[in-house]
Amino acid sequence: MACFFRRSVARQLAKVCGVSEDALIPLISAVPVSKKQASADLRVSVSCLLRGGAAAPDGDLHTRTQALANQIRRDSVVEDVVADRGVIHFRLNKLILAQKLLGQLQSEPDGFGVKSELLQHLQGGRTLVEFSSPNIAKKFHAGHLRSTIIGNFIANLKKALGKEVIRVNYLGDWGMQFGLLGAGFERFGSQEKLKTQPLEHLFEVRGVCVFHVPWSWRDALEDSSVFPLLLQVYVQVNREAECDESVRSAAAGFYRRLVQREDQAMALWTQFREITVLEYKRIYQRLGVDFDHYSGESLHDGQTQSVLEELTAKRLLKTSEKGTGVVDLSGTGDMSSYATLVRSDGTSLYLTRDVAAALDRKQRFGFDEMIYVTDKTQTAHFQQLFHILAAMGHQWAERCRHVAFGLVQGMSTRRGEVVFLEDVLEEARSRMINNMTQSRTSKVLEDPEQTAERIGISALIIQDFRGPLMSDYKFDWDKVLQAQGDTGVFLQYTHARLCSLLRTHASETYSCCDVSPLTDSRSVSVLQHLLRYDEVLLQSADDLQPRHLVNFLMTLSHLVASAHRELPVKGSPAATAQARLCLFSSVRSVLASGMRILGITPVDKM
Repeated sequence: MACFFRRSVARQLAKVCGVSEDALIPLISAVPVSKKQASADLRVSVSCLLRGGAAAPDGDLHTRTQALANQIRRDSVVEDVVADRGVIHFRLNKLILAQKLLGQLQSEPDGFGVKSELLQHLQGGRTLVEFSSPNIAKKFHAGHLRSTIIGNFIANLKKALGKEVIRVNYLGDWGMQFGLLGAGFERFGSQEKLKTQPLEHLFEVRGVCVFHVPWSWRDALEDSSVFPLLLQVYVQVNREAECDESVRSAAAGFYRRLVQREDQAMALWTQFREITVLEYKRIYQRLGVDFDHYSGESLHDGQTQSVLEELTAKRLLKTSEKGTGVVDLSGTGDMSSYATLVRSDGTSLYLTRDVAAALDRKQRFGFDEMIYVTDKTQTAHFQQLFHILAAMGHQWAERCRHVAFGLVQGMSTRRGEVVFLEDVLEEARSRMINNMTQSRTSKVLEDPEQTAERIGISALIIQDFRGPLMSDYKFDWDKVLQAQGDTGVFLQYTHARLCSLLRTHASETYSCCDVSPLTDSRSVSVLQHLLRYDEVLLQSADDLQPRHLVNFLMTLSHLVASAHRELPVKGSPAATAQARLCLFSSVRSVLASGMRILGITPVDKM
């Protein structure tokens, strides 16, 4: 409903500036709530008006600001207009502010913010988001957590703003590593163990499981036959691959059989893939993440030849002195910058398959924009990919984006350095259960394990989303799981506390008919902050950074926590109690909406 107030201000400004209201709407913003003093509600920068041609550049900025402010009329919505150092501030009628905001939040809570006219230009169209993308036949590494939760946030945001979203998981399911895995399994593998302990056994075959086994096994390693069993395969496959040329030849031979789509090799590879995807889906379910399409390099390996033929036909593919196939990216034709798409032996590379995948997706899904979410080490790769697509004449390459992120340092559990994502989730749940058990305010829960897991995942997500995605950050369990401060635990606690309040007064009817009790400073601060929600969503949509929404929700949580302390419902006059319940109910709705966009499942009791 912030659009109602922007429209009211724009209407007054238009009369003075002589431009359309629509041209002024994007220039009007909500004023961040100040802890020190009462603040205005909306503002507009005169410099922005001047740049947009909405004001004449007469005199100095201070004089022009004051002159414009003096010409703007007050009305029933805009009570006051104040000029201040190049900015015009607008104070709104607080009763109308409460009526409009809370009225919409009660009548259409799901549409609040996301259906603002400020965001109308973002609605419609189809967005494809590729994220997570772990490697087949490996357990889900903790390093894939960032791609998974960031991609999920972007997909959620796009969907909330009215886009049709296609979520793609582009699996690393092809390459020479599968030659070693296949050859190793044919020599040392067991179909029986593959059925009972699938991924652990594949790790045995690949020779890394000795470094990481499920917690339930570790206690028994010293006095059982488990350790020799794991170590046997590990030593065999690694020693023989390092010292025996025949093992390396067998690996190359198995991969060649895959490339040639030989039945037996493909059957084993398909088994590896299906087992791994089922395992991944179980972990995605814990995270609250799903996908519309599981793709992979294997799907596009057979399409690379047509890509190379098209590049050759367009005279883009050249042969280097080393015999590799390259595309000139210099823009000047001097090959000072180029991308390699074909090895000297004629085989394709990851980049070649990515070009084929992009072309296939455009044909299959007809997306309007495509977003890749990977770590920042792949920035140059995607610059090359988009350059090649554009050089091939595909204008939609301009609507492809790479969202890069930094690395997490120091993510470990009590048992040591983390390797697998599931260990992170177990650690978060375990620590949260311990914290909840020790807390004096914890409620009796129907499913404490599930609640602890949801809060733990919330803590991981908020910790990850607090800063710029490109930044590396040091992980600290104690900070992540703090109940105070800007943490996921505090966010969940605020939501659960509001749910508790509303449950306590569930028998009471409340409406926003009389909002006169909400003109105190605490209530007004909450209402003023709610005005910013659509702007925050717009900012998030522009740069695809979740920190804007995190900061908004954290500030809202702190504001409503203060209001809850100072504005009691119990014992207040009926009209006051109803108005405050309406306010708290509305805040709970916005918190839940924002949390879901971030990929967080709100809890209603903790």
